[in-house]
Amino acid sequence: MGWFWPDFSVENKLIRRTDGGMRRRRKRQAQDQKEEIRMSDVKHAGRAPMTNLERRQNRYGYGFIMLWLIGLSAFTLIPMVFSLVLSFCKWDIVTGLNTIEFIGGQNFTKIFSDKKFYKALEVTFKFCLISIPFYQIASLMIAMLLNMRIRFMRTFRLIFFLPSIIPTVASSMIWMQLLGKNGLLNQGLKLLGITGPAWLDTPQTALYGLILMGVWGIGNTMIIYLSGLQGVGEELYEASSIDGANAFQRFFKITLPMISPTIFFNMVMAVISSFQYFTQAFVMTEGGPLNSTLFYNLYLYTKAYKELKMGYASALAWIMFIIIMFFTMLVMKSSSFWVYYSNDDKI
Repeated sequence: MGWFWPDFSVENKLIRRTDGGMRRRRKRQAQDQKEEIRMSDVKHAGRAPMTNLERRQNRYGYGFIMLWLIGLSAFTLIPMVFSLVLSFCKWDIVTGLNTIEFIGGQNFTKIFSDKKFYKALEVTFKFCLISIPFYQIASLMIAMLLNMRIRFMRTFRLIFFLPSIIPTVASSMIWMQLLGKNGLLNQGLKLLGITGPAWLDTPQTALYGLILMGVWGIGNTMIIYLSGLQGVGEELYEASSIDGANAFQRFFKITLPMISPTIFFNMVMAVISSFQYFTQAFVMTEGGPLNSTLFYNLYLYTKAYKELKMGYASALAWIMFIIIMFFTMLVMKSSSFWVYYSNDDKI
């Protein structure tokens, strides 16, 4: 009898599939209508619309940077806020957080009446004024020499860069021997009939000895200048040679403008690092002789970890933060007059 009655199972399956498809289609249409209503509301509110995909992508993005945000908060933002609070307090770090005492602006009042504070500023500013242009000029000159196309140039570049990867403490110990009374530098001067001083033991020469040592570590700056020089097109030099430009004209009219963004970057980094100079003075001179190498950071370290005046040291740190921020912004503002890019637009 099965063959006599018509088989409705196929037809029922088709009906169920059609009904299911229609229900899914109506559901999607309802979701699309809700999304359109939401987007229209967002547009009327003046905000850019965001789709479900964009929201999901944002969640993934925040998830990927979450560790960085935690690290930034734990090791930068929270310590900065704590240091700002301590600058208005008295605390010796040994007795615990319970002994923190709020004293208002007394730390800043004491700082501006402290003779050593002004001495530290004098030494630091003198170091910056001499070392920044000296290191930048030396780095650029070496980079131009290493930009020449001769044999074994890669070896020469490696030799000049190697000192910058030596740990600072180790290189400081080396230079203590070189700059000693009977060190290698004075032995070389003795061959020329010159009696050299004890560079690090004389107040008049100790700071210049540290500046001279800094040439040892200009490899990083030199590499950055070298990359900038290699980005200058050869066609510019060829065209200038055809027009009769000499080497000085090519340098000042082509090379310097084309690498001005590189100079700008190195200047900003040099300003920041020079004001934060610490390790070499701490290892080699400890601020002496007669405070001739008492850098600001070294004075801050002495107040914080030798005299245990954390509130005073925090106030010193925030003053230095303001000074570095001021000079960094000054360099960035001045860049509109001398920094050029390849499209001839000033930043």
